[in-house]
Amino acid sequence: MGKYKRIFTIVVDSLGTGALPDAAAYGDAGTDTLGHISQSVDSFHIPNLQSLGIANLHPLKQVSATEKPLGYYAYLNEASTGKDTMTGHWEMMGLHITKPFQTFTETGFPHELIEELSRRTGRIIIGNKSASGTEILDELAEEEIATGHMIVYTSADSVLQICGNEETFGLDELYRCCEIAREITMKDEWKVGRVIARPYIGTKKGEFKRTSNRHDYALKPYGRTALNVLKDAGLNVISVGKIFDIFDGEGLTESNKSKSSVHGMEQTIEIAKRDFEGLCFVNLVDFDALWGHRRNVIGYAQELEKFDIKLGSLLELLKKNDLLIITADHGNDPTHTGTDHTRECVPFLAYSPSMTGFGKLEDAPTFAVIGATIVDNFGLRMPEGTIGNSILGKLK
Repeated sequence: MGKYKRIFTIVVDSLGTGALPDAAAYGDAGTDTLGHISQSVDSFHIPNLQSLGIANLHPLKQVSATEKPLGYYAYLNEASTGKDTMTGHWEMMGLHITKPFQTFTETGFPHELIEELSRRTGRIIIGNKSASGTEILDELAEEEIATGHMIVYTSADSVLQICGNEETFGLDELYRCCEIAREITMKDEWKVGRVIARPYIGTKKGEFKRTSNRHDYALKPYGRTALNVLKDAGLNVISVGKIFDIFDGEGLTESNKSKSSVHGMEQTIEIAKRDFEGLCFVNLVDFDALWGHRRNVIGYAQELEKFDIKLGSLLELLKKNDLLIITADHGNDPTHTGTDHTRECVPFLAYSPSMTGFGKLEDAPTFAVIGATIVDNFGLRMPEGTIGNSILGKLK
């Protein structure tokens, strides 16, 4: 067994902590998700994150630094090109992404892509814009049901989503169309991280509901990651939330879908009550999907406060041979223009009840220190061609 028997890595999706040096090239100069949230709200109660040193790392208006944080903290910089969810997570586990996944948030999909998809599916396409899944149904589902047209839309992530009414469109037909879309979007200029089938039920506006028959057609990671190493060594690799979709199931031994970020933390708390050896890898997506993209500062702050309460429950369950890592995959500054992710560094908070030291660690040039540290903990080696160096020896 390694230094730590269980490692819990929680990704607070989009909790950036300041613009990266190249942020201006992405239109993101001056962004700071966490800092601007703090500056924009009257109250901000996050005592458990405070105890882990979040305000020691990143000064906050309402939250003071603590004299003796529970653990260690640092900023992680992104080495890869891009600012999307898959790039951030894949880099955490050792992959260096030099070609960013394509996003079509501002423009919709190119005419040539839509034309080919329409021709090969035999469907007239409607939508073709960035929208929330519920809003696009209220706007266009009645038309789809009446005409047989096909709703295609995207978001700020690298995704192409297709809606289909389970009764009139049919699941088999929806999946067939998504398989065609996945094949088409393998071209470099159109390459999206995921094609998502979004089935729904209902007959009129206000009554449409998405169903659990969603199916993701994801790209597999371009190479072996830290997750593969852990699984191959017989360790548990347990995912919570979007992790399964992000890695297309690669390197996982168990996956748990979450209904919300609060539910994801509740699942993590239940997993912490179990005896296992390995990694519990958690993505909490509501920060990004519900609040960052919608530029809702108050909602984001309140979600962080809800997370902090559940974090307190998790901290109480941690054993001396457990390690907790809290981080993020990119930024999504709710005070910034547009609705896209923002190119930011992310926090790294590390804590174990067995730690006797605490304080600021050297900022890292890549998110990949996370995967490298986890693999090193279990006496294993990262796959050839991956990036990132372990900082296990600095966690004392």
